[in-house]
Amino acid sequence: MQTVPCFLSRFAGGLLLAALLSGCGHALPDFPGFDSAAWRKDSYGCQSRRAALLPILEKHRNELYGARLNDVTSLLGHPDEEELGEQSDKVYVYYVAAGQQCAPGHPRSTRSRVLLRSGATGTITEVIIPVVKL
Repeated sequence: MQTVPCFLSRFAGGLLLAALLSGCGHALPDFPGFDSAAWRKDSYGCQSRRAALLPILEKHRNELYGARLNDVTSLLGHPDEEELGEQSDKVYVYYVAAGQQCAPGHPRSTRSRVLLRSGATGTITEVIIPVVKL
């Protein structure tokens, strides 16, 4: 009787795990009227252009839940800040209006920011969108 070498069974197990994890979450649909390029160009929200896009993001809030982090970064770009939580949770922070984060060195600010929390599977589990008066 012939057995499968140990490294092959580990490799197959790794492939199976990767396939299962890549199936978690869903792709983001297009958000009509959302100017992804303008959002990405407004780094740290220092030009306050992101604030005008918040109503569209709010309208599609439910579609953000369960979305994969890769799809979120395709839509919104890399976060202005990233916080690591317990058990491999991540929080992506996007500033939406000019504030102290626009000063040299980008000090942290709690003012006007979108927070997207992801769980261990890399999908969005919490969406916090500020109310900004234009």
